[in-house]
Amino acid sequence: MKARTERLSEELERAASHAIARAWDDLNGTLFRFELMRPAFMLVDSRSRLGRWHGGLRVIELARSLLLEQGWGVLTEVLKHEMAHQYVDEVLGQPDDAMHGSVFRRVCEERGIDASAAGVPDTENTHAVDQHLLERIAKLLALAESSNEHEAQAAMSAAQRLMLKYNIDLAISGRQPEHRFRHLGTPTGRVNEAQRILAGILGDHFFVQTIWVPVWQPLLGKRGSVLEICGSQANLELADYVHAFLNLTAERLFRDFRSTATGRGAKRLTFIAGVMAGFRDRLERERKKSKAEGLVWVGDPALEGFFRKRHPRIRWTRYAVGHGSEAYARGREAGAKIVLHRGISASASANTPRLLPAGKS
Repeated sequence: MKARTERLSEELERAASHAIARAWDDLNGTLFRFELMRPAFMLVDSRSRLGRWHGGLRVIELARSLLLEQGWGVLTEVLKHEMAHQYVDEVLGQPDDAMHGSVFRRVCEERGIDASAAGVPDTENTHAVDQHLLERIAKLLALAESSNEHEAQAAMSAAQRLMLKYNIDLAISGRQPEHRFRHLGTPTGRVNEAQRILAGILGDHFFVQTIWVPVWQPLLGKRGSVLEICGSQANLELADYVHAFLNLTAERLFRDFRSTATGRGAKRLTFIAGVMAGFRDRLERERKKSKAEGLVWVGDPALEGFFRKRHPRIRWTRYAVGHGSEAYARGREAGAKIVLHRGISASASANTPRLLPAGKS
């Protein structure tokens, strides 16, 4: 991958440094019970390491590349990692153990922090069993491209049942998959109804935990929100794909609706919220069928524990929703007909879903 050469202006970098300090303050409260004293922060040009705690100087260094290349989620993970070093050094008084010793690893484990030397969770490598599962899912979603509506629906339903059975069998076996996190899409200033419904779809039907988290947008110099999902690698991959697939499909459906006489002047976000609600209705019907077949998902306590360590303080908010417009009703009708499939070509666009593995023929 070609390295990015752009740099932040002094003003934007200064704003980013203030945002890092505020993130440190929040993490000091949620993860370390305000036991740490705020250090100085320094952005450095480094490719060899992403972060470092300087105990003697009381400085946390972070690589500038985190802001422009890695994203705020990764930067926050590196910051947590360095704060764990600071905690072992200054609070526990064990500077000799600060370099990834047993005490450091315990501090990280208790707080859901990645203790590896890189300080960043590995979100790319997929376990061989998970890879095989994704290949089977991909084959079923390829069948869902069928022009025969019943065949397409049957293939999508089979893919959903496969994921359900996989997760149930995994829970029964007692095997504990490694849980990770991922941020989906681009940060947004205000989370709309369609985005909230889509987050609910992923959390209710695709075996991940979801939460909207605050992020800093360094190129804009302002805060935003992004959807975070937590789960096993296989579930993250599929949820990521579904998220991008539904966003693209909803936009296409709105363009089609707007070209009709009824759709002229329709509000885009209202129609797309209806699309998401319609697809959610379809998944609910599928879940009832699976329950009738004895396939019931009761949750993953280990994932819940991982999620709670990452987010020990969760605030729930209620939102008003609007269901009365013609655009919403038409969107809901269209969403109820969506068949999740694999027929989207890959491109360099960040808004295009990465294709699931093609599978071996």
